[in-house]
This record gives sequence, structure tokens and C-alpha cells, in this order.
Amino acid sequence: MNTVNVSRRRFLQTSAITGGGLVVGFAITGCSSTPAPLPVDDAQGAWTPNAFLQVLPDNTIRFYTARSEMGQGVTTGLATLVGEELDVNPLDMDIRLAGVHEDYANPDFGMQGTGGSSSIHAHYLQLRQVGANTRALILEAAAQDLGVASSALATDNGFVIHGASRYPYAQFINTAQTLNIEADAPLKPAAEFQFIGKETRRVDAIAKSTGTAEFGLDIDVPGMHYAVVVRPPVVRAKALSVDASAAKLMPGVTDVLEVGSGVAVVAESFWQAQQAAKKVAVEWQSGPLDRVSTETLRADYAKALDAGDGVEGPNDGDVSTALSGAATLHEAEYWAPLLSHSPMEPMNAVVRIDGDSADVWTGIQFPSAVPGLVSRVADIPAENVRFHQCYLGGGFGRRGTPTHLVEATQIAVATGKPIQLVWTREDDIQQGPFRPASLMRIKAGVDESGNLIAWDATRAGGDISPDTFRSLLPALYSWMGDSMIEGVANISEWYFENFAADESSTEGLFEDYDHPNTRVTHMTVDHELPLTFWRSVGHSYTAFAKESMIDELAHAAGLNEIEFRLQNTRNNPRLNNVIRVAGEHMANMDVPAGHYLGFAAHHSFRTDVAEIAEVSVERGKIRVHKVTCVLDCGQAVNPDIVRAQMEGGVVYGLTAALYGGLNLENGAIKESNFHDYPMLRMDESPEIEVVIIDSGTKPTGVGEPGLPPIAPAIANAVFKATGQRLRDLPLKLA
Repeated sequence: MNTVNVSRRRFLQTSAITGGGLVVGFAITGCSSTPAPLPVDDAQGAWTPNAFLQVLPDNTIRFYTARSEMGQGVTTGLATLVGEELDVNPLDMDIRLAGVHEDYANPDFGMQGTGGSSSIHAHYLQLRQVGANTRALILEAAAQDLGVASSALATDNGFVIHGASRYPYAQFINTAQTLNIEADAPLKPAAEFQFIGKETRRVDAIAKSTGTAEFGLDIDVPGMHYAVVVRPPVVRAKALSVDASAAKLMPGVTDVLEVGSGVAVVAESFWQAQQAAKKVAVEWQSGPLDRVSTETLRADYAKALDAGDGVEGPNDGDVSTALSGAATLHEAEYWAPLLSHSPMEPMNAVVRIDGDSADVWTGIQFPSAVPGLVSRVADIPAENVRFHQCYLGGGFGRRGTPTHLVEATQIAVATGKPIQLVWTREDDIQQGPFRPASLMRIKAGVDESGNLIAWDATRAGGDISPDTFRSLLPALYSWMGDSMIEGVANISEWYFENFAADESSTEGLFEDYDHPNTRVTHMTVDHELPLTFWRSVGHSYTAFAKESMIDELAHAAGLNEIEFRLQNTRNNPRLNNVIRVAGEHMANMDVPAGHYLGFAAHHSFRTDVAEIAEVSVERGKIRVHKVTCVLDCGQAVNPDIVRAQMEGGVVYGLTAALYGGLNLENGAIKESNFHDYPMLRMDESPEIEVVIIDSGTKPTGVGEPGLPPIAPAIANAVFKATGQRLRDLPLKLA
């Protein structure tokens, strides 16, 4: 078997690729204890030049994608980057989901994770360099084997071309693995792109269409049993007493046991486990959250805003003086509720413990959390935990929180059985973690010339970061004891409550417009609800407040909403251009009688988006007929996927804007499934037109930026239709 000795090779460098940013490669040294990221010994004689690529003897080009595929098309996008420079059509590659290894760290995060609409941006130059370096090495090997100058050779979709002859890349892997490349191979100019910027089907389209793509729920291993957890009605409550006698008599039930989050019921099938779980009687402890309702949640936020005792964020200029001298002064308050992520595939994980080793199958956004968590719970070495990434049936931030993995491991250890843990839809909606609720108050002023001169914004609500620390620290730092982890999490809570605002709490509330006098304040109000990132994170609610206020200011000042935005984004040229292009589209629209156009623009995840919502209101019901979405995301690696992600963001945002809202009653979430927490239906979905502006810059995010502008665009259209300013989500007419 031919294997590659890469100890002397420096395939990827940390200079010249990302301007000094982190770039990971595959460099195994003789003194390294880190295992190889790819199964070199089991790769059928493959040449493995780096952590991402293998060339098999039959000329199969295998690409290992390090980012989680949750429907956003990242496997296609990343394969396109490496295929462009390697000169291999992504559709002809054998694409695998990578396991856990430090070489798969996200350059934007410094750890292996997928989120923040970062994947294409983070890997744009890195994976192109991987492809270019590998192609250069193959050409050098081919030149030696063929006895010609490398300049006489070309490549075409996995073949080396010399005259009229075509030689598969695999023919030269024996020689290639003896060679070194010390300098980075040159990258193609954009004018020579074959795949980047071109539309093509997704590389996983056939597998997903035929049902052969493997999601976590598809996993079946010998001896596997199914588990569900009986959970408290009020999240985080502990069991005081458990009567499982009736459940143990149910067909197929093998085990009933207490775990940290509730009572686990294990059976031979999921249905048996679910039915038996209904027979478990549990008395739960009471706590402070038992007294909290949606009304008290909002009242507590309002009280915090009124008290004004928060953490100061940006504070530029003299806001008070500017407000006092404004020709137009306006103040308003905006509410965004708790939300569930509700991915179509509920949370699940399969864990099999075998002595001092384990296998884990799940779809997760942060694979680097898996070995540490399983090691911690099962008391086995982290290096003995084998992780098998699956396709994710939707993520939206929910699959960045690995509580389900902890539960599955606890049950597998206690029962000695391979366990597939499944969260029910009710678990997912009622247990969280949730998108935090927010109450935002903005006071702003405009001078006589229409310039936005003062912006005073406050937000009250829970913070995401402390809960994130609590869930990820045990995984990333297995040496930390429980008390130390709790201490660090408590310190983070204190820090964000008293010293600095959690960026996720205020992002998007103040950055887009030119207001020389700016003040941002945050009031942390913690009700001990589990919180985490939700698609577009803080932008999901701050854009609603910010763009509603901008529209209200323009109206109060008697100014056109497009011209007002253009006048006040002169220092933000890319967003200004997106607003201009979208404004031109809006000016040319001919809408039917009774239809009204609302506008909103927002910058998030390095991408600028403006959206126009065509809305009608009949018998008190808001109907969105068409959404026009204009964006600048830099180089669109695959325009079809960019459009699809904008469409998905709009639909996901529409669901939240028109229906989304979890309500607390005595500390428990009232909603339980899609009958009372509805999704947008197909017959309600509007026509969506996506206009991509090619600015020729490095790619930026597309998974999340389409969501933030849609709610304010609808609200601004409803104002034109009815004269009512809707400042609470979901949008409901009085």
C-alpha cells in the first residue's frame, strides 16, 4: 500500500493565504501524538496529500468536507473551491463528511464548527490553495514520469493532458508522494474560473432525492435500542420522586433510569419507548421559573429599561445634546419573543460504548465537542471516541448545543447497550434552548437636512454566551471539573451583566447608518431559561427594531424611505449600493390595488441585504405576495445556492414574523407541536425574487443574512396598508 510521508511537506502556510489569519493544514510530525485526520491505512492505496483530499488508484478524487452539511449546500460550495484549483468537477468527486481533527478547525473560529455563515468565507482561499498545491504536485510528478517539462502539461477534470494523450491523476501518485512543494502554487484569476460562479446542482442532490443520504435518524447498528427522556414541564427542574412501575411493564421496555435531564425510557423501538414514557409518573421540584409567564418576562424587561442601569456599549459623541437639538425626534419600543429552532429533523444521537472506546453518530454543528463530552461522561480516553458525522436535517444554531449527546452517552453507559436517543417534537419546542426574547427601545433624532444625528438604543433580555460556555466547556476542556466549569460560566454571566454587553445581544442594533452621536446600552435580565444561537442570532431581532425605527423616522421627517436610507449610509458604501439597487427595483414595481410595498435593509455576517415585501391586508390577515431580495455577498460561488439560501432565510423569517412566539405559563412553554407553533405553509409562501450584486470581492455569508430584513419590511408595508405601526413580533393587527 502506498502512503504519503508528509512530515517534510508544508502544504499550507499561515502567511500570504489569509493575511496572517489562521490556516490549518495536514502536517504529521514524528513527535506528534495527534492521529491522522484521514484513514490512510484503510484508503485502498489512496494518496493522501493533505487533510482534505485523497486520490485513489482508480482515479477517484475523494474530498473530505470539514463543515457540517445542514441543507445550506456547504458540501457543494467547499468542493467547488477545491475542485476549481485541482481542476476536477465537484460533481465527479467522492465527497465524505470529515470526522474530528484539529486540521478541520474553522479558520474563523479556531475550532471545528459550522455556523455564523462563515464556511465559504473562511475556506475560500484555504481550500483553493489545497487544490492548487495538489494539482501542482501531480503535474511535477507527471513531468518526471513522462520525461517532459511540466510547462508542456495541462489538466482537465482529473486527467493530465500531454498532446493528445490523457493520463489519470492516479497514474502519478507513487511519484507525487515522494515530492515536496515548499511554495504555494499560484491561484487562478477569476477570469479562468470553470466552476466558481457557475450554477450547478448540489453534489448531494441525488443522495437526498433517493433517500440514500444518511441523517442521524437513519442510523441503525446491531443491538441498538431507542431512548426517550421524560422531561420536566419547567426546564431544568429536577425529579423529586419517580414511579416507573407501569412503564417497566410495557412491551419492549428494557430499562428505565434517571439521567441528569429527567427519566430515560429504553425500549426495542422508538414507538415502544415513547408510549412507555407516558406511563412514568414524576414529581418535579419547584423553582423561581415556576412564577414566570410571558407577561412577567416582558414586564421585567421593561422595568430594566426604565431603570436604565445597564452595561454601556458604543458611546460616541454627545447623544443627549444631539437629541435635544434634533428637528425630528422619535422614540419607540419593539418586542421579539422566545422562539424555537424547530429543525425538521429532531435532535438525536447514537452512542455505542465498547470497553474503553466509543462510536458516535449524529449530525452536529460543532464536532470538536463530541470526543470531550463522551470521554467525560463515559470515562474513556477522548482519542478512543470515533465520531461519524451525519447530514443534519436543519441546524439553525440548535445543533450547536450538544445536550442530546450527553444524554445518549449517559444512557449508553448505564445500560451497556448501543442507544439511539431521540427528542420528540414536543421536547424540541418546550425544552429549548431558545432564541432569547428581547425588548428594545430606540430614541433617535434627525436634523433639518434629513441627516440622522443621534441614535440611542437599549436592549433588555437574556444573554447567549453564558449558556454556550456551560454546554461547550465540558467538551473542549475535559480536564476542568464541574465546579470549575460552573465557576467560569458564572464569571461570564457576571461579566456580561456588569462589564461588557454580550455581542450577540446587541449586534445589528446600531452599526449600519451614519449617526455621529451613538449610544448603546444593554440590560441583562436572566430568568434561567436555556438560550442559544438562532438563525442570524442577534440580528434576528435587532434588525426588526432598527429598520422599523428607520422607517418611522423617515415618515416622521416627511422623507422618502429609500432616499433617507441612502442619505444616511454614505459611509457604508456597499450597503448604500444595495439600497440603491433595491430602491430602483421598488420604483419600477407595478403592484395591484390593495397591495403595498415595505422596505428594509441590513448588514449581517459580512453581507448586505435589502428586501422589499409586497403585502396586502384583508379582514385583519397579513398576506405577503412577493419578496424581492437584493444582496451583495461578494463572489457567489454557486449563484443557485445563494438564491436558495436567501429564499430559505426569507421563509424562515416569515414564519417567525407572522407566527413565531413561545409563551410561558407558570414557567412552562405552552406550545408543543406544529398545531400551535405553526410553520409557514406552501400556499402561504410568497414569490421570491433574488438579485445578486457581484462586487468581485471575497465571498461572504448567505445562510443567515436573508432573514433579518424580512420582518421589518413586512411591518413597514403593513403601516402603508393600515396606518398601524406593528412593533411586536409576531405581527398582529389590532
